[in-house]
Amino acid sequence: MRWILAAFFVAAGVAHLAVPDKLLAMTPGWVPFAPQIILLTGLFEFAAAVALVTRPLRWWAGVTLALYSVCVWPANIHHALGGIDIAGLPSSWWYHGPRLAAQPLIIWASLYAAGVIDWPFRRRQA
Repeated sequence: MRWILAAFFVAAGVAHLAVPDKLLAMTPGWVPFAPQIILLTGLFEFAAAVALVTRPLRWWAGVTLALYSVCVWPANIHHALGGIDIAGLPSSWWYHGPRLAAQPLIIWASLYAAGVIDWPFRRRQA
């Protein structure tokens, strides 16, 4: 799971750097310095993905990726509810619904893959 999640965040980082205009379109207006934040979050996604698969940094990577995923949720909500059409992305609820519902799963997976939590697969004590 850790490697899959790291690959997911690397892909997101590529998107942040390759097509920042698409991400800027879905960023709420109240976000200050949005272009710079999109650049920095793309770089963060790369660094956190590497940290997630590096034992000494894994715990911190999981915590920060979970917090990051909470912080980008408003952009996903804004994109879904704002009627924002972005070329190459579907605009139906068949896209937005699962994407919004997946956010808690991404938060959980970040924490679980990093060993921050073990719910619901707790190890049995002997």
